[in-house]
Amino acid sequence: MSSRTARTTGSLAAAVSLSLVAACSSGTPAGPSSAPASSAAPATPVSIEYLHRLPDGEGMTKVADIVAKWNAEHPDVQVTATKFDGKAAEMVTKLEADIKAGTAPCLAQAGYAEVPSLFTRGLLEDVTTDAEKYRSNFSEGAFTLMTVGGTAVGLPQDGGPLVYYYNKAEFDQLGLQVPTTAEEFTAAAAKAAEKGKYIAAFQPDEAQYSLSAQAAAAGATWYSADNDQWKVDASGAATQKVAAFWQTLLDSKSAIVENRWGDGFKKALTDQKLIGTIGAAWEAPLLAGDMAGSPNEGQWAVAQLPQLGDAPMSGPDGGSGVVVLKGCPAPAQAMEFNNWFNTQIDGLVSQGLVVAAKGAMTTPEPVKAFYGGQDVFAELAKANEALNPNFPYIPTFPAIGADMAQAADRAGKGEGKVADIFTAAQQASVASLKDAGLPVAG
Repeated sequence: MSSRTARTTGSLAAAVSLSLVAACSSGTPAGPSSAPASSAAPATPVSIEYLHRLPDGEGMTKVADIVAKWNAEHPDVQVTATKFDGKAAEMVTKLEADIKAGTAPCLAQAGYAEVPSLFTRGLLEDVTTDAEKYRSNFSEGAFTLMTVGGTAVGLPQDGGPLVYYYNKAEFDQLGLQVPTTAEEFTAAAAKAAEKGKYIAAFQPDEAQYSLSAQAAAAGATWYSADNDQWKVDASGAATQKVAAFWQTLLDSKSAIVENRWGDGFKKALTDQKLIGTIGAAWEAPLLAGDMAGSPNEGQWAVAQLPQLGDAPMSGPDGGSGVVVLKGCPAPAQAMEFNNWFNTQIDGLVSQGLVVAAKGAMTTPEPVKAFYGGQDVFAELAKANEALNPNFPYIPTFPAIGADMAQAADRAGKGEGKVADIFTAAQQASVASLKDAGLPVAG
């Protein structure tokens, strides 16, 4: 399940931002709170509320049932799980109001890209000490997405590492090998295009998250700290490798141009015109659903993302974690449950999640059948482990999406270049940080 959302951010206090950036440069925890949340044991029994947006659909292990198991085993720490049915942005608004009113839950689900904004707005607790106890239970790349400037604010739940989906039967018919490098990919794409088939789609509506994730996979770090200021490098050398990769595919007409969430993308899949796509791990069941009842069933497979940079790596496209909200009276106990819940692999996989916790995931039978019996979730787990661990988001990251999508739309139409998308990301990142009152290097 994708936890990715697009949001705008409000103005952020410059004093808070300076401490945040200083933490990035020093590696020392810092933020709105001068000290980590107290780990002192409160009076028992402890009551903890967890607000989530998990689907809880038909055939899934219900969140309430998972929590009931915890409650039975932990009589002194009782948890109540509440599902929020509104939009993600509405949930953030509610949480901010509840924190101000002193009625907020201890734990809440939050997308990785929104974590820095929540932190700099003073809505999250510093739980670094407790988080470190559980760090080894999760993929390193996912764990770092739940930190801001070295300060941990919760634990990861699911991930969206990029992988490569392809129609194995069509590849075999065309005599294509699954590409493992950018060069192999462009060569295979050209060969497929000669037969009217396409092993990739350029997706303008996914520019912000998919292309940033590909830049991460190429080894880029878009955001870092420099002398207590944000340093933005969204169009550097590693990112330009991704730009060149896609420009080659577009110029040679070896990739089709379709918005990921448009009808044309689904039709290209079902018609077996599009026989491969770079996508997030959470897309595995979605693609199976898109092509249900078509000849594609049983033909597709999943592979690791082709190497886009100097080393094999993946990048983050969506995913979420569970944060500890400001004012939680029992942060240590909340984190104990946080770790336990997010390592309930089978239950969370049933919810459609590619969990961030280490351990074997059992591929759901309908997904396994679509992918020809492949142990898909084992492949997705490899991608989780291969996430670039140095790709943090800025607090204003949601604000750059529109500019990137517009540039991507022009590039897809041949009215601009793919490199323009990353120029837009660079300029929008700097502008959004400055608009929010955050210091920017250069």
